[in-house]
Amino acid sequence: MESQTETHRKQKKWLRLLLFPLPLQGHVSPMLQLANLLYSKGFSITIIHTCFIRSPKYPSNNPHFTFHSIPNGLSKSECSDADDLVALVSILNANCAPVAGLISDSTWEFTDSIAKSLQLPRFVLRTNNISSFLALAALALLQEKGYLPIQESQEEKPVIELPPLKVKDIPVFKTQDQEGLHQTIAALVEQTKSYTGLIWNSFEELEHGSLTDFRTIFRLLSQDQSAISWLNKQAPKSVIYVSFGSVANIEKSEFVEIAWGLANSEQPFLWVVRPGSVIGSEWLEPLPKGFMEEIKERGHIVKWAPQQEVLAHTAVGGFWTHSGWNSTLESICEGVPMICHPCFGDQRVNARYVSDVWRIGVHLESKVDRFEIANVVRKLLVEAEGHEIRDRILQFKKMANQSTQQQGSSYRSLESLVSLILSSQSQRKL
Repeated sequence: MESQTETHRKQKKWLRLLLFPLPLQGHVSPMLQLANLLYSKGFSITIIHTCFIRSPKYPSNNPHFTFHSIPNGLSKSECSDADDLVALVSILNANCAPVAGLISDSTWEFTDSIAKSLQLPRFVLRTNNISSFLALAALALLQEKGYLPIQESQEEKPVIELPPLKVKDIPVFKTQDQEGLHQTIAALVEQTKSYTGLIWNSFEELEHGSLTDFRTIFRLLSQDQSAISWLNKQAPKSVIYVSFGSVANIEKSEFVEIAWGLANSEQPFLWVVRPGSVIGSEWLEPLPKGFMEEIKERGHIVKWAPQQEVLAHTAVGGFWTHSGWNSTLESICEGVPMICHPCFGDQRVNARYVSDVWRIGVHLESKVDRFEIANVVRKLLVEAEGHEIRDRILQFKKMANQSTQQQGSSYRSLESLVSLILSSQSQRKL
């Protein structure tokens, strides 16, 4: 008899993704390549396109995809006069009817607002290479530095800010609306910070340097594996792991209190400080004088860390968290007791349940104070109350593991969800 898993695998072709390329060959081709990769993983593919796509061969060459066109509002003269790409893109963005796409070309600005209004993640395909994007993103700076407009006598000079480019290599576009061009580019660059995911038509080994620069400029938080190396040197259950998530910001005064609280606790700590998370600072500038000398090897500060790996490490004995639900659940699943320091929204509810209902953590409710912080850290890591909290959360960890095993509650819920999706898809087809 065929297993339910095998049935689901065969029926996965019903799971459909919508892809929305810009209707120009240099954008359509990479999107179709991506579509074929996703198709090979079992997804059904629908390509949303405007009537401006010039090649009629795309549908016939890809019979395994479904193609749907939407009106673009372009007149025949606008379609024929496509030399001004900036004007063309502006018209298409203005005229296209709203379409909700999970993956879209980066030039489709309007899909950002659609994704937000529908509360959907937006994944973006950039069809140019990373190096070109960095040059594009620097146009405003290059104009300010006097490189633009390009003078013929300056063409062979190096662009100091973008080695190895020469002035003549700076990407420029023929358009009568230069101001509109710069606004469009600025909007695209700004939106890059809000994408759920970014897909490059490149690979890391080819553009390692440019990718590193991109991650630095746009502060994409790469995980610091030095955290694990440092944890390997610590005693079991001795370290307090401190991380307030990817959104929360704190005042400089709070930052200083946290620093001295950790130092005064005399317990080892791993502290994640996101660049820009301390209001008005780049990173660690507000650290009090003498702090690093005080903690010596007892503390380790990183910009970001592989949280699940950290929480699973035998050296971690507690987690000081903002009480976001993902962090809370990860801590429960690894059996790590918590210090709850909620910032906003559902975090306050989560913290109350952790401390008062499930009793698997301590709620830091008073004003951020170095003496209170030191006391709470010691309570969780070395005092009798902390040991009781750890015993309770280990029971929750056991329950979490059991729920994902065959016939566990989460396992059964997942099977029901998959069956429901496949059943709904089959009914829709009928």
